[in-house]
Amino acid sequence: MSSAVFSTSAAQSRPFVFDGEEVIEVCPKASGEEFFGEARPPQRVVSESFLGAFKDSRLAGVTPASRLAVRLTPEMVSSGIAALDALTGGLPRGCLTEICGPASSGRTTLLLSALAAATGRGECCAVVDAGDALDPQCVADAGIELDRLLWVRCGEDTPQNNSMRKTGSDTENKNFFKSDSHDPEHRLEQLLRVTDLLLESGGFGLIALDLGDLPPQTTRRIPLTTWFRFRRAVEHTPTVLLAVERQSIAGSCSSLLIKLGSQAPGIRQLMTTQPAPTHAQLLTELKITAEIVRSRMERKPARSAEVIFSSKTAWAG
Repeated sequence: MSSAVFSTSAAQSRPFVFDGEEVIEVCPKASGEEFFGEARPPQRVVSESFLGAFKDSRLAGVTPASRLAVRLTPEMVSSGIAALDALTGGLPRGCLTEICGPASSGRTTLLLSALAAATGRGECCAVVDAGDALDPQCVADAGIELDRLLWVRCGEDTPQNNSMRKTGSDTENKNFFKSDSHDPEHRLEQLLRVTDLLLESGGFGLIALDLGDLPPQTTRRIPLTTWFRFRRAVEHTPTVLLAVERQSIAGSCSSLLIKLGSQAPGIRQLMTTQPAPTHAQLLTELKITAEIVRSRMERKPARSAEVIFSSKTAWAG
């Protein structure tokens, strides 16, 4: 059985032996009659024709790095907040953007601003509300065109579920109530199914997944393969996929990750003739901080960029 030698730069020109190829032996195998002492292993080399054939057959489908196509920078659209647009350049189309932060950190404010900006451009939008917490009055007050908004309430029961409650037996009803609409896992399952349908249908300028009201231990159960599937589905489309959550859960699948926080809220005392109680206060504004945690749009700066903007209440003007 013959052998062949193939050298790679990664191995610092050290030979690797592959069986089954024809080679030229420099020295024949030595016998005890030719010389005395310890026998040396024969040196083997490969002809240039063999190396050329190996490269053509094994590496023909490999594209050199110098010939790789440059990925185009995605189109950026306004988020509706000037300070945030100056920080991030906007929201990227065809990408997954994560907005994370604790309660009262401005997640809903940013979501409503992005929806108002998108519907103002004449685009149709969809909100998959896992917590069923979206207020239609707040949506209208934010300037969102309701005729261009699809609101999916994951907490609502379907007609099929309602019929099961009426026609099912007691045992079936007990098993059904174990995974009713108030179960976070049931809501999460609905959100994932609806998101797949929306991404497959297309035609939306913005699809927002509101996971802020689900427990973090529930949202962390979404596998990375699901987020990767969402990212591939929205790729090469004009859709902005926005995930609003408490903590980042998409990992490296998100192209932009923004972390929100809040500062001391603005409080105004009620003007009364009598001494007002301590709880007689009105919230006038909320200072929101936004920080870029991950951005694949351009090289990340040496320091984490951060901006501060305000969200004022309706009665504060």
